[in-house]
Amino acid sequence: MRILVAEDDMTTRVMLESLLKKWGYDPVVVSDGEEAWRVLSGEEAPHLAVIDWLMPGLEGTEICRLVRERNRMNGKYQYIVLLTVQSEKEDVVRGLEAGADDYVVKPFDSQELRMRLSVARRILELQDKLAFFANHDQLTKLLNRHALFERLSGEMARSDREGTPLTLGLLDLDHFKRINDTYGHLAGDRVLRSIAKILCRELRPYDVIGRYGGEEFVMVLPGASSEEGYRILDRIRERIGDRPLKLDDDRVELTVSMGLAEYRQGMTMDGLIARADEAMYRAKDAGRDKVSL
Repeated sequence: MRILVAEDDMTTRVMLESLLKKWGYDPVVVSDGEEAWRVLSGEEAPHLAVIDWLMPGLEGTEICRLVRERNRMNGKYQYIVLLTVQSEKEDVVRGLEAGADDYVVKPFDSQELRMRLSVARRILELQDKLAFFANHDQLTKLLNRHALFERLSGEMARSDREGTPLTLGLLDLDHFKRINDTYGHLAGDRVLRSIAKILCRELRPYDVIGRYGGEEFVMVLPGASSEEGYRILDRIRERIGDRPLKLDDDRVELTVSMGLAEYRQGMTMDGLIARADEAMYRAKDAGRDKVSL
């Protein structure tokens, strides 16, 4: 885990850097408050920081306030441990009110600091898990419906702004109820995970994939016209059909029906999804295992 160390005293700074490397961290070391804020507000900012209270430029408490304000806007969290010689209760309360998560009094005990950082790491890892499952479907690990709609809204706005094409694909697994009834719901879960893996493997890195509900998946294809989107979805349809899944003692062939709709400026999200849904049902009515525009 990367960790910011902001400390203006060179001896303390060198000692912290050495200890953190020994404990398995990747320290980013700065010597003043302005540089600390630059690092913490950057694109690849560390999630964990040890900051001296009294530094040139910005003090530790000022950095805490700035970080908390930024975290409120971007929905992320950075854990801050204040290093301080100010051990009075009023000072500690003031530091925590400013947004610090913890504090260590200087001169510090290395084992105490190590344990406090260990607690911070556990909290950050738990927050990462909670954030992941707030936005992802637990079965397939794809985006859930809420996160999917947020990403789709963003891609629609980008298409309007840049004048680039945008295509939406809706996939439905054919005869899924039959699979559940014949092999059980655990087998049905295996099938859904298998479809999700194929989608992740076959789509482009910047495409958006989510579970729409049940056995339906949505694919958002930025920059793809309806013609290119059709080629992408038809390739996926073929890959799924080429990979029978072993359930019990049977090899079950899977097929999917897919609908495709190209976004036009001024369309609503509901309107775009409805067009893809109508196209998907045309594919089903035409015999399934098809992509329809």
